[in-house]
Amino acid sequence: MDVQTFDNVFDALADTPAEAANMKARAELLSALNARVRSWNVPQEAAASRLGITRPRLNDLVRGKLGKFSLDALVNLASAAGLVLQIKIADAA
Repeated sequence: MDVQTFDNVFDALADTPAEAANMKARAELLSALNARVRSWNVPQEAAASRLGITRPRLNDLVRGKLGKFSLDALVNLASAAGLVLQIKIADAA
């Protein structure tokens, strides 16, 4: 049995490096959004209203349901939450 090692869990889960990069970016945005929403200390209905989404959609966000959000959707939510997105580009190792 061959043992494989990966730099992160997304490399192990994804079929391609591009898919892994997309998953990693979405996970980082989801985490930042969760932290921002929790910092508001408001009921989910109020937080959903701030973000312009429904409460069930917010529930998916706070439960970390990564597969339910595209990168575009998360970028839009981050902007609505008052977060500034910074993209860093580097050569592959």
